[in-house]
Amino acid sequence: MKDWLIEHKIHIAVVLMLALGGYYYFYVQGPEDSAPLNSISQENEVLKENVETQTEKKVTAAADKPETIMVDVKGQINRPGVYQSNTEERVIDVIGRAGGLTAQADQTQVNFAEHVEDEMVIYIPAKGEEVSTLPSATGNSGTVSSGMSQNQGKINVNKADEQELQNLPGIGPAKAAAIIEFRNTSGPFKVIEDLKNISGIGDKTFEKLKDLIVVK
Repeated sequence: MKDWLIEHKIHIAVVLMLALGGYYYFYVQGPEDSAPLNSISQENEVLKENVETQTEKKVTAAADKPETIMVDVKGQINRPGVYQSNTEERVIDVIGRAGGLTAQADQTQVNFAEHVEDEMVIYIPAKGEEVSTLPSATGNSGTVSSGMSQNQGKINVNKADEQELQNLPGIGPAKAAAIIEFRNTSGPFKVIEDLKNISGIGDKTFEKLKDLIVVK
């Protein structure tokens, strides 16, 4: 046996070196080589999460952005015209953008704190101006903001026809017909709050209507 080992020592040495090399490659170097792959995978996950977070922030910001609308400013205004606004602004904000009021403007007839709406007409009357000069709003969603004294320039829901009723915000053909049907069967409205007896006219819709209507 001893003679055999001496005779084949070179072969034995080669086999041992191969065995050690294989051990080193598979059990020592292997995990080190796989480490970068794991690291790259983790980095990709972090990058993916960052991109998703940024996308979510952009979507949220877009959802929170106020709606852009157009408002027509008329009357005693230094620069009358159509102005871009948003649903968070009030009448005073748009008037300021239009150059403010003239010296002849009757400020007591204007509700400066009112929120603006799309297609809204902000009309600033002159001192002593007759109500007949007040322009009418156009479109179903249009409203006229002028702050005229009580019952002036408002729609009488006991006498208005369907077309006139549809000029009120939130009132379409179906609700206009329901209003007329109600007053024909139940008699004239006694107070404006009676409108809430109409199906589809709740507190939210009534809040938009109450300053634009009257019962006579």
